[in-house]
Amino acid sequence: MRGDQEIVDGKDTSLPFEERYQDVLQNIEFGIMRVYRENFEMTDWDALTAVERLIRDYQAEAKGRQSKPPSLPSLPQQAYDSVRVMCELRLGRETLLDEDDQPVELEMTPLSLDEIITCLKRIRKSINLWTREGGRQGYLTYIDQFMP
Repeated sequence: MRGDQEIVDGKDTSLPFEERYQDVLQNIEFGIMRVYRENFEMTDWDALTAVERLIRDYQAEAKGRQSKPPSLPSLPQQAYDSVRVMCELRLGRETLLDEDDQPVELEMTPLSLDEIITCLKRIRKSINLWTREGGRQGYLTYIDQFMP
């Protein structure tokens, strides 16, 4: 271990945020991409709407408040549901099932609400950047090239 390296909750704090949470960011992006690949009319706005709502919901939960169930248009709702499953999995509150509906054992430390919120905010920042760079599907087109 390097002298300036500190390990907190299994994460090397000397690494940039994107490297420390790369697996979590990829999980969130996979949730978005799953919806996009089934609905090529999806736009960055749909993804952004879902992510912003998740940020609000998790912030409310962190403050001990209950948020109302989302009332979103179809594609943002699908993205919300897909990404929420990923977030709940990373929070340790959801179980991944295999094709036979059997629980899959995963070796991962559950994240805190603050960590999930920060990851969602980083995705929001990326959506805004790539929408400016590439138009209404700039973000979706950009991340699509990195997904299997």
